[in-house]
Amino acid sequence: MASKSLILGAAFVDVIMDIAQMPESGGDATAKFKSNNVGGCAFNVYGAISYYLGKDSTDLLVPVGDGQYAEIVRQTLKKKGIPVILQENSFDNGWDLCLVEPSGERTFITVPGIEQHWDERWFKKINLSDYDYFYISGYEMENPEAARVILKWLSGRKPGARILFDASPRISHIESAVLTELLKTDTIINANEDEVGYLSKERTLAEQAADIYRKTKTPVIVTLGARGTYLYDAGGGRVIPAEKVRIVNTIGAGDTHCGGVLAGLQEGMAIDEAVKLGNRLSAEVIQQESGSL
Repeated sequence: MASKSLILGAAFVDVIMDIAQMPESGGDATAKFKSNNVGGCAFNVYGAISYYLGKDSTDLLVPVGDGQYAEIVRQTLKKKGIPVILQENSFDNGWDLCLVEPSGERTFITVPGIEQHWDERWFKKINLSDYDYFYISGYEMENPEAARVILKWLSGRKPGARILFDASPRISHIESAVLTELLKTDTIINANEDEVGYLSKERTLAEQAADIYRKTKTPVIVTLGARGTYLYDAGGGRVIPAEKVRIVNTIGAGDTHCGGVLAGLQEGMAIDEAVKLGNRLSAEVIQQESGSL
């Protein structure tokens, strides 16, 4: 039987637009509206795990607030049969404008919401010992108070339970003390090539991954886009190749990759096989409009 994970973070509303080319500062561009989709890192990670293992294998811990975007999130969760564990009326949910270029590359403009206001009270309904894996994102760690609340609570998890920390594009805004707290044993670090440089001052990717592994004693995962994933653990470093597919857009690719890795580990896969699963599921999600499987 697979173990269980708790996915902490945000459920956002992605307002998706197609744009021929991003304008320069002060420029002007025309975009075409495509859709409003519920996304957010945690929502997409949960989507990947539940897609592969089923909903009983994971729980989604995202705050649902009060407002027009919160209502979109609430209705989407209801439609998908996902329980709302955190109902908080003090703020609306966040949203983002996602501009997608013909190559599939996307640019986000984010308006934060309730997901940046984590409170110790929110964890009272959660039994830490129920979970073997936890997902957290750099988007939540960017807020020092939210990071303090989340990491303090996670410090009480059972021995051997692992955190997967998804660095995110906001890694440069996370305080060094928070990063130091994250770079500990039983934290799987997941980052892309740009993000990993904020976690190690070493020069090359191999040196950076080895440096991080010395601190965490846990696999280090660096996504390389179309080239695949660089994996470093006690066996050294190697590249797990990506699947070649037609790209619709890249929304949710990194999140889905994290979900695939967690799903594989929950099922008892060796880390190489879990990363292969992450590659496969992220290849599936970039062939569709929505960023969640």
